[in-house]
Amino acid sequence: DIWTETHNAITKLRDAPECVDQLIDSRRSIGPGLANCFIPKNKNFPINRNNLNKTTCRPKVAILREQGINGQTEMAYAFKHCGFEAIDVHMTDLIDKRDDLSSYRVLAVCGGFSFGDVLGAGVGWANSILFNERLRAIFKTFLNRVDTITLGICNGCQMISHISSLVPGGGNFIALKENKSRQFESRLVSVEVKPSKSVFFEGLSGLRFPIAVAHGEGRFPHSASTIRKLEEHGEVVMNYVDQFGVTSDTYPSNPNGSINGLSGICSSDGRVTILMPHPERVVLRQQLSYVPKGTPLITPWMTVFDNAYQFVNNQQ
Repeated sequence: DIWTETHNAITKLRDAPECVDQLIDSRRSIGPGLANCFIPKNKNFPINRNNLNKTTCRPKVAILREQGINGQTEMAYAFKHCGFEAIDVHMTDLIDKRDDLSSYRVLAVCGGFSFGDVLGAGVGWANSILFNERLRAIFKTFLNRVDTITLGICNGCQMISHISSLVPGGGNFIALKENKSRQFESRLVSVEVKPSKSVFFEGLSGLRFPIAVAHGEGRFPHSASTIRKLEEHGEVVMNYVDQFGVTSDTYPSNPNGSINGLSGICSSDGRVTILMPHPERVVLRQQLSYVPKGTPLITPWMTVFDNAYQFVNNQQ
């Protein structure tokens, strides 16, 4: 406490004081840290389909990005590992009519900082769709096709929350708010997967495992009563948990201050899922800065992308 006293005082001037106090309390507590993990035993983890026979038809996933996005490589790797043909799709490809999403079954909206978050996280990206009649029609058509699924992570989550009017059953997608700490949060935290309709999280209910976060505006503004209703309808995908595996409302185990640790939700039919944490950044054991005992070479998060492959195959 003596060693960090000056640092804590300076941090309280820069950040939200209550978050600094919570951080200090977390450092004083003695617990298992991120080691309190649980992996469901009834879920078969994905095989590596990266080397499928060349004659095998690979479903196409559009790895969508915009200026400032930086998560497309990890996203493409995870989908390719599970058997997809990952296609790099920049927004200019859609604007210049080189692509229209009609040939894809999966849309992956990547994380990063589109337009430097100058207009707000994901706002500029969303507006480029909403105020362009042709782009608006492209996304509305894709999202309304019942044979497609969509995953939005971090900035992709923020962007989709702003185009919720185009998402069938996406009435629970609300624009995210600034982190309570008032700072960009990049850290490894623990989350627990909840029972939900999300296609991507099929069979993963109960999973409790470390995951990466990196965002400045990641706070879901939903009230506690709204979250309870979403849970009842199977639309809450995951929440932040503390070192004892308990849903967290405190910093830093809850890095943005979302009520009930809310960190991911899905549409009412489960075809569209938006998350603030980055499962694609920790699909391999060597990507984790902390490795829980017994973690396989391919982490449970790869199952998110394998579930997408299973969905597409079952829709053939």
